[in-house]
Amino acid sequence: MALRRVVVTGLGALTPIGNNIQDYWNALVNGVSGAAPITYYDTEKHKTKFACEVKNFNIEDYMDRKESRRLDKFAQYAVAASDEAIKDAGLTNDNIDKTRVGVIWGAGIGGLETFQEEVIYYAKGDGTPKFNPFFIPKMIADIAPAHISMRNGYMGPNYTTVSACASSANALIDAFNYIRLGMCDVIISGGSEAAITIAGMGGFNSMHALSTRNESPETASRPFDATRDGFVLGEGAGALVLEDYEHAKARGAKIYCEIGGGGMSSDAYHLTAPHPEGIGVIAVMKNTLRDAGMNPEDVDHINTHGTSTPLGDVAELKAISAVFGDHAKNININSTKSMTGHLLGAAGAIEAIASILAMQNSIVPPTINHTVVDENIDPSLNLTLNKPQKREVNVAMSNTFGFGGHNACVLFKKLVD
Repeated sequence: MALRRVVVTGLGALTPIGNNIQDYWNALVNGVSGAAPITYYDTEKHKTKFACEVKNFNIEDYMDRKESRRLDKFAQYAVAASDEAIKDAGLTNDNIDKTRVGVIWGAGIGGLETFQEEVIYYAKGDGTPKFNPFFIPKMIADIAPAHISMRNGYMGPNYTTVSACASSANALIDAFNYIRLGMCDVIISGGSEAAITIAGMGGFNSMHALSTRNESPETASRPFDATRDGFVLGEGAGALVLEDYEHAKARGAKIYCEIGGGGMSSDAYHLTAPHPEGIGVIAVMKNTLRDAGMNPEDVDHINTHGTSTPLGDVAELKAISAVFGDHAKNININSTKSMTGHLLGAAGAIEAIASILAMQNSIVPPTINHTVVDENIDPSLNLTLNKPQKREVNVAMSNTFGFGGHNACVLFKKLVD
């Protein structure tokens, strides 16, 4: 059967550098860092004392206080971003069939803050198992799309993809597939995460995964720089409305772009480290190009996973050179994690949005904080260092990789009728 075309008709973002799409984009173009000392708890005894927190967020702008207490922060973020995306797409009761609208979301961890609070409360007690009745519904990773669905009455497929930091990219690929197979008309997709907690920061610190650049948090996320020492933890959410092209056209929807293809792969190598030659990353990008029916020479821009870790950055760039050959030097490569930090399961969503907006505005946001050249990185690659670059972007790819070797890549292209 003929596959349907899938387009993006709505965007929503809640990030460490902007609480809506316009503010997020303005901060990206201006190279704003979202990193600062942690305000959520006392960091005196922690190795890393900073992160990329969401700022000035008030859930009561979206729901009443009583209802909000039933949601972990990661689900609150999901509601906020999806509200913006749904409004942006112009979805109403009159122009959709709610039985054919789904929500497929990504979260690598879910309600970590809720889990932490309940365990601490129990540990301080007398051993009696007293827990909040909302403990489990607040914690489970699939509750975020459930809230989006119940809030809007969407009765199509509803679940969460969990593949560590590739989670929301996997969610986008699943949503893309459901629509192009004709099983849905519209799917709200994306991801959210809220892991800036004592347990979250402590756990990543124990793995030596986080930067400890406490003297200069705003420069700590420094992808591709020779002095990089780990990622900076971020939080927030990104939401995209994916829609059948004919359905979108029939209701007169604004269309940002078309999804050309998606790919997935596994490193099958190590619990946390990437394969040094990037074989899984090579496979996922080739799979994506194959799915999209495109050649390497068609790609103008790649938003990399680019976490600012010593091993990961080099492995990903080696893989890009292997896949794209001589054309690699013509691609604007960047890492927006230099500004947002690493949003774990939500990273793929907000970075997909950044890729789409780069295409829309013909501007590639910079990779900030680069000062020292890494001799292990090919100098011919254009890493869009420190300043945005204007260029026409017709095809953009967004890479995401997760612990356990999970790799996902999504390709976006300008709509051609």
